[in-house]
Amino acid sequence: MIIDGRSLETAWHGPPPEVAPTLVFLHEGLGSVSTWRAFPAEVAEATGCGALVYSRVGYGLSEAVPLPRPLSYMHDEAERLPAILDAFQVRRAILFGHSDGGSIALLHAADETSAPRLLGLVLEAPHVFVEPISVTSIAEAREAFVHGDLRERLRRHHHGNVDCAFLGWNGAWLDPGFLTWNLESKLPEVHVPTLVIQGEDDAYGTLAQVESIARGVGAKVERCILPACGHSPHRDKPMETLAATAGFVRRLLSTE
Repeated sequence: MIIDGRSLETAWHGPPPEVAPTLVFLHEGLGSVSTWRAFPAEVAEATGCGALVYSRVGYGLSEAVPLPRPLSYMHDEAERLPAILDAFQVRRAILFGHSDGGSIALLHAADETSAPRLLGLVLEAPHVFVEPISVTSIAEAREAFVHGDLRERLRRHHHGNVDCAFLGWNGAWLDPGFLTWNLESKLPEVHVPTLVIQGEDDAYGTLAQVESIARGVGAKVERCILPACGHSPHRDKPMETLAATAGFVRRLLSTE
């Protein structure tokens, strides 16, 4: 699919947008269409919604981008999202954002132009500010990429984009200028129901992220905190994450 002159890898599950609302899956900082595995299709089946999955530029089989990525890259992706929704003729959207994707979802929701079609948010391990645990784990990931087997493990998802995907994300988060990155001032501008899913053992963020979102968002916020779960609840606790997501979506649609 060509969006704004850029080639994006996409996948669709379930009914088309003229039939049902669309779940839009926004991947993590090292994610792509393939890293979601079967989860989007399972959520689509459980809710009766369609599911749009895509790899952002520089990820998966999407078009590469020059490095370094700007420190505003998540804001840039939020600004690109409406064109993607328009291209797929999405009429009513529920965003499911994982990690960086959760931050992008919040930025989109905080833009008043999202209001006509955005119904709600599911945020999985989102970030709204930088924590020391995040920087430490991202620095460790760089060591694993340079000296370990992480590059090869990521190659099966990103193919020729593996350096672009990793270094773009890693370089931005480890840039000293990124330490002041903060979305908390945007949260009161989010006016749609929100579910936050967080693993208690997340190596990239703490429950302080959840608390900040719950305090700041200008709508009802539900929390799903999962024990013995890391940074990717849809992979670490798939049944629990599916149940929480499907229940939230069904409640959301029942009030339309």
